[in-house]
Amino acid sequence: MVGTSNLEKAIKFYDEILKVLDLKRIDTDDVCAGYGAKDGPGLIEFYVTLPFNKKDATGGNGTQVSFITNSRSTVDKFHEIGLKIGGKSEGSGGERPDGSGVYYSYIRDLDGNKICAFTNNK
Repeated sequence: MVGTSNLEKAIKFYDEILKVLDLKRIDTDDVCAGYGAKDGPGLIEFYVTLPFNKKDATGGNGTQVSFITNSRSTVDKFHEIGLKIGGKSEGSGGERPDGSGVYYSYIRDLDGNKICAFTNNK
């Protein structure tokens, strides 16, 4: 779960970027949107929400949400789409650490939340 100060904008952002990971919005109300597997049983795996305390959302220092993917091309597409729809790069696709075989990319969403896509596949 990540917080947002503008649910409408966050929904547009996450509707688009989570398509890359085969996730779709399956629930929406006045304070949050829930996303789950496109072809799954309708279970929510990720939320974007207005903060319960009604204060502005902030990205936590050292906080990160990570999504595992099946391929490096999906990680790269996640980063590309994230930037195209207004996110900011925190590191494009690459092995971290070098030679580890684990491939990551990082973006900041519209509210400054750090979001990662990664794969263990070559």
